[in-house]
Amino acid sequence: MSNSEFPVHRPFRGNRLALRPLFNREGETPMLAIQNEMNRMFDEFFSDAFSFPGQFLTRRSAEFFPRMDISETETEFKVSAELPGMDEKDIHIKLEKDVLKLCGEKKSAVEEKENTYHRVERSYGSFERVIPFNTQLDEDKVSAVFKNGVLTVKLPKAKEVIKTSRTITINPS
Repeated sequence: MSNSEFPVHRPFRGNRLALRPLFNREGETPMLAIQNEMNRMFDEFFSDAFSFPGQFLTRRSAEFFPRMDISETETEFKVSAELPGMDEKDIHIKLEKDVLKLCGEKKSAVEEKENTYHRVERSYGSFERVIPFNTQLDEDKVSAVFKNGVLTVKLPKAKEVIKTSRTITINPS
């Protein structure tokens, strides 16, 4: 048998099929990067019911976007947000009808115009995260602590859920 009888595998020589690494330098997988970007776009899109629907497309993708954990027990929800490099005075928390809104601004360090930057990875800017809860909360007992760059908001569930229901009679026509 000669070599011409066997199919020869020749890899594509262009960059179109080049394999990408599974993790980038920050340890983020491509799917996690996509998920984070989708979360950012959905949060921005739905954060203001009266804003133009395409407004999130015009914003810089390098804006500061804090990562969050949301957990639940039988008695409360807990929201933890990473806000490194921020001051407590630059963070605002609002609760409206069982919807938590975290917003603030991570301010840029003073830039030196003489420097030539070879890489810029830190992000700055305004952020807003809106978290709806499907449970009534005890608004008077909500608390927040900001320590070591982590904001923790505890939202106790209302002990007595106010259910408004009634029987509606059908009137004869």
